[in-house]
Amino acid sequence: METLMLFHALLLLCGLSTVQLEADSNSKMISHLRQTGSQVGDTENLTNNQQTCTQDISTVLREMSASLARLKVDMEYVKKDNEAKALQLQFQKEELEKLKQQNQNKERELQVLEKTLDKLKQQHQAQAEELISVKVKVNNTENDVEILRREGEVNRVAFSASLLDSGGGDTGPFNAQTNLVFRRVIANIGNAYNPDTGFFIAPVRGVYHFEFFIFGHGHDSHGSGAALFKNGEHIVIGFEHQASHCGNGGNSATLLLEVGDVVFLRQWENSIIYDNENHHTTFSGHLLFPM
Repeated sequence: METLMLFHALLLLCGLSTVQLEADSNSKMISHLRQTGSQVGDTENLTNNQQTCTQDISTVLREMSASLARLKVDMEYVKKDNEAKALQLQFQKEELEKLKQQNQNKERELQVLEKTLDKLKQQHQAQAEELISVKVKVNNTENDVEILRREGEVNRVAFSASLLDSGGGDTGPFNAQTNLVFRRVIANIGNAYNPDTGFFIAPVRGVYHFEFFIFGHGHDSHGSGAALFKNGEHIVIGFEHQASHCGNGGNSATLLLEVGDVVFLRQWENSIIYDNENHHTTFSGHLLFPM
């Protein structure tokens, strides 16, 4: 648009120069005619030519004035259009600046979110590691509990048994000491006592306590008694002898046993031991504590 305005202005200047040259040429011609008193024309024709030339110049000047006015209008329009475009460009620049600022804010928010995400990942990793550690501890605890349970099962050792499983009657007399087998099991926690052999076999190393009671009817020649043995070693004896009525003998002992040690009772030679459904004659033992 600015180029078009310049082009119009140049055309206007060129037109003005051309008119000015023509006017100067006509004036010189008229002066020459006046001075020489041309023989071919008269004064009236010269006056008519001068009036015609003046009218042409006025017409050209009016047209140029009209063109100049239009150019001024066009220039004013172009100016306003440029101002509007400048305002629009300024508005667009401001909007672009706002967008840049928003993008920068979003980039900062994204950076904050990324940092937060990294922290959450680190926390998650730490929690995962802690969970693994907790699982390991739980497994170890479960193993410890299982070991304690098994140890507790092993440490829970106790038994009690009576001599006869059913009926009633005397056992003996025998010429030599004879192993007693207590058939009726009252309790056998840990299954350390064997009612088929009469042996108690220690399942763990520890301190055990044993006690026994021997019942018998009075007799002139035979008493009632039994001895406690550990692996064939005589420990204590319980014995009762009277000629009439009933007698009850017994004894007890606390022993340190190794795993596999055997404890049992032997009936004393030439003695009589009685038992029935009332379970007079018994053999009992239990673990006090492991070692």
